[in-house]
Amino acid sequence: MTDTLTAAELTLTPAAAARVRWIADRKGGVPARLRLAVDGGGCSGFTYRFELADAVTADDRVTSTDGVELVVDDISLDLVRGCVVDFVQSLGGAAFQVSNPNAASGCGCGASFSV
Repeated sequence: MTDTLTAAELTLTPAAAARVRWIADRKGGVPARLRLAVDGGGCSGFTYRFELADAVTADDRVTSTDGVELVVDDISLDLVRGCVVDFVQSLGGAAFQVSNPNAASGCGCGASFSV
């Protein structure tokens, strides 16, 4: 059963929602739905993985901002509960960025974290 998350559990910023919609529109009408998952690996222990999600499965949890869904599975949710997912652009590039209150440390590039 898919459950809805509160903003306190997981947040997708308006900037991130706009970027997901932009990407989905360019992919030819795929759903404006971003999946956040946590994988083992990286220099700090865990890495974030982002991808467009075609569907929401029974073990997914969902939050929505401006009509764009952010989907996370139950296992990853334990590691990202309370996170804010943003999209940032700078001279160095553009990327989705996770502010994770559960992370005890992270690597210099921000791609991995430990708890």
